[in-house]
Amino acid sequence: MAERVRVRVRKKKKSKRKIIFKRILLLLTLVLLVAAGFGGYKVYKTINAADNAYDALSRGDKSKLRDKVINMKKKPFSILFMGIENYATSGKGGRSDSLIVVTLDPRNKTMKMLSIPRDTRVTLAGDTTGKKSKINAAFAKGGADETVSTVEDLLGIPIDKYVTVDFNGFKDVIDEVGGVDVKVPFDFDEMSDVSKKKRIYFKKGNMHLNGEQALAYARMRKQDKRGDFGRNDRQKQILNALIDQMSRAGNIAKIDKIAETASNNVQTNIRITEGLALQQIYSGFTSKKVDTLTITGSDLYLGGTATTRGTYYFQPDPTNLEKIRQELQKHLDYPSGNSTASDPASDSTGTDSTTDSTSDSTGTGGTADSPSGSTGTSGTTDSTSGTAGENGTGSTQSGGTTGY
Repeated sequence: MAERVRVRVRKKKKSKRKIIFKRILLLLTLVLLVAAGFGGYKVYKTINAADNAYDALSRGDKSKLRDKVINMKKKPFSILFMGIENYATSGKGGRSDSLIVVTLDPRNKTMKMLSIPRDTRVTLAGDTTGKKSKINAAFAKGGADETVSTVEDLLGIPIDKYVTVDFNGFKDVIDEVGGVDVKVPFDFDEMSDVSKKKRIYFKKGNMHLNGEQALAYARMRKQDKRGDFGRNDRQKQILNALIDQMSRAGNIAKIDKIAETASNNVQTNIRITEGLALQQIYSGFTSKKVDTLTITGSDLYLGGTATTRGTYYFQPDPTNLEKIRQELQKHLDYPSGNSTASDPASDSTGTDSTTDSTSDSTGTGGTADSPSGSTGTSGTTDSTSGTAGENGTGSTQSGGTTGY
């Protein structure tokens, strides 16, 4: 894959323009996230784009699915937010632990938001063998370029802009605002990102969390029966608590310091001028203008034995996925006939990668809770459990409380 072109903004004395941009981008981001309310706390740190290097994709500004570069002031456009974890890899080859697609229409100030489960089974855009992998492996393999292309193939829409956020900055922001208050839903513990030997314990009820604790609180999913969906709710809880803290007079006064604290953990191809335009367009944005979409599907275990379940995947429901594609295409004024992308989530071809599983991808058959949410419709079997020769298990539908 071609190497991304990296263009650095010159480091000059901070101008009033940059300071103003940081303020309005922060406010814009918080407004969008509060309105959407869908496990997106990681997106908060897009404020870093003002201070950090502008990072272009190797394709340039134009999506492969566009005839020309989109005018964000006049036409609907899309942004892919990627929350990157590298605590499991010591800062090397992190995976996209969170993928959130946002489509925005500047004409009527509407927004649609879709979270893509990190274990979604797809063929990565840069893979020529046809094998299946988890979508969160795209970033480790080819960075933002491959992730953007894979999401375009999955959803059949152009991804115009992207933002990557490293989780390391999340802790620092929480500490900078003095920690956050949350209501813990049940007792659990989670490994600290500082040391594998350190466990952080959470007790049901009200707790005040520092940055290290908040990251652990937002990461845990193994002990949550609702899996990714329970984790998303806790991430939303952290986001709301962070917003409450930032609204306090003391933190408002040091907004530039907060932005500076977070500034080393974001890359984006959104320019400062585009951010200014977005602020003007969405200054009156309300939650009534937001539509949250949900991918439903089945839990799938492949490569298991008599005593192990094998590797876990989330298999999107084809009918639901097609409806989501059409909904996003309509919001972008992007006719479905324009897309030449294949369906990377289809089970018609390909084998599964055995090297892309995360640390929680295997388990003992019949003893572990499904990593997907229990809020979906249960009891349905997966009609596309895999290709010939693959070892799948009976799967229940996942997806959360909203969807098609």
